Amino acid sequence: MIKTLAAQVKEFKKDSVLTPIFMILEVLFETMIPFLMASIIDKGVETGDIWHICKVGAVMAVLALCGLWAGVMGGKYASRASAGFARNLRKAMYDNIQTFSFSNIDKFSTAGLITRLTTDVTNL
Repeated sequence: MIKTLAAQVKEFKKDSVLTPIFMILEVLFETMIPFLMASIIDKGVETGDIWHICKVGAVMAVLALCGLWAGVMGGKYASRASAGFARNLRKAMYDNIQTFSFSNIDKFSTAGLITRLTTDVTNL
């Protein structure tokens, strides 16, 4: 089943790969900030070194902006990949329904098929 669903990623493979990469980058940037804060307290505040406080504070600001950028890019690629996957899956399901015989169409209600094409794909 995973193989069948993964086949619907098609032209959104790049987006599907970039999403976790940007998410990992965001987490790394956000994880580095507490270590830099510890450096400010240990080496800057205790020794009274204002230059160290300013320098590490600037690095923290840059890391925060990089983390923000990585989060935005991760969200962008995730939304593109998920919307494209859903579109491809709905199209494949619709094309499959079109091949049903009349006896199969009578077996499945129209409302049930529409639910499959909308709600079930959204849940995936």
